[in-house]
Amino acid sequence: MNPITAEVVAAVRSVTGTAASIPLHTPIIGDVETRFVNECLESTFVSSVGPFVSRMEQEIADVTGARHAIAVSSGTVALQVALVLAGVQPGDEVVIPSLSFVATANAVVHAGGVPVFIDSDPVTLGMSVRALADFLATLTADGGAPVNPVSGRRVAAVVPMHTFGHPLEITSICDLAAAHGIAVVEDAAESLGSFVDGRHTGTFGTLGILSFNGNKIVTTGGGGMILTDDEELGARAKHLTSTAKLPHPWEFEHDEVAWNYRMPNLNAALGVAQLSRLPEFLETKREIARLYAEAFAGVDGLSFIEEPPGTTSNYWLCSVRLDEPDLAERDRILAALNHDGIQARPFWNLLSEQRMYRDAQTDGLTEARALLASVVCLPSSAWLLDRKQ
Repeated sequence: MNPITAEVVAAVRSVTGTAASIPLHTPIIGDVETRFVNECLESTFVSSVGPFVSRMEQEIADVTGARHAIAVSSGTVALQVALVLAGVQPGDEVVIPSLSFVATANAVVHAGGVPVFIDSDPVTLGMSVRALADFLATLTADGGAPVNPVSGRRVAAVVPMHTFGHPLEITSICDLAAAHGIAVVEDAAESLGSFVDGRHTGTFGTLGILSFNGNKIVTTGGGGMILTDDEELGARAKHLTSTAKLPHPWEFEHDEVAWNYRMPNLNAALGVAQLSRLPEFLETKREIARLYAEAFAGVDGLSFIEEPPGTTSNYWLCSVRLDEPDLAERDRILAALNHDGIQARPFWNLLSEQRMYRDAQTDGLTEARALLASVVCLPSSAWLLDRKQ
């Protein structure tokens, strides 16, 4: 083990303790989760009809400040539906970061759109404002609609994603998109509990989404949420994700082709229990981040990634970055950590280099490539300090 990898392992162990195996991010499931799930099972209302669904929607609205929250079966379908509601039509282009989880691009395609990949910001890790401004400056107008001259397609939406829970420059992105008449759909899948100047992520765009996958700060096992302040869009989101069924005591009448995407009551029961502990989770994760920052302060050659200025991050995944991008060195660090029983991971591979998106338009992705070659994600479970041995 070379000196830097040994220092990294020691720094992580100073935070995680000496337990044989430390996973990257797993949930806390306790008595309150068991009680709520059992209550749901005993009621027999385990599908998409049940009180926990509406309760979770209201509690997420309260936490985020969104006027409307619509619970669905995953973050991916939340983004797909949000893009359709934002006006994305088949063949339209949607601008997204290449450095993101594959669901961001897949949701665009599921909505009928075509992804265009742009660069990331080295500070926020999310979509680069500069890269977005450069791309939007190339657009032409066709009957008032913004058109990409390279492809001839209408550009219908921008999807910024708050990476690892760290808020990006969302107000600047919204301003740029608005100046070109383009909708913003905010991918806040990883950033429940993150704020920009006191305003919750996912509430800046026309619509936003959250994820409650098993590895998120609050989990429903699998699930997502659509956020919007627009009453009409909120009602339509609920209608489209409920098979477009018209209200009636017994008739099954549907008025358009739609989806069966609503969150089951059983999942929502778990989510409501988890939400009751969200303040505790957030406080603990910020303490874990503080300890990592302290542990890595004396390690030469890399640094802990802090929340961007003017923001409050949930620190969903804590991470460190090499001062000089070096893919081989990154992999040596990952190998050393995992060999020691510490589950660590890199960024996702660039979406534009996934086999199904290799022909998509990109802008060179200089910063995204540098981040990919320098960032290592560390164990970040909210229970980490309690189980430190």
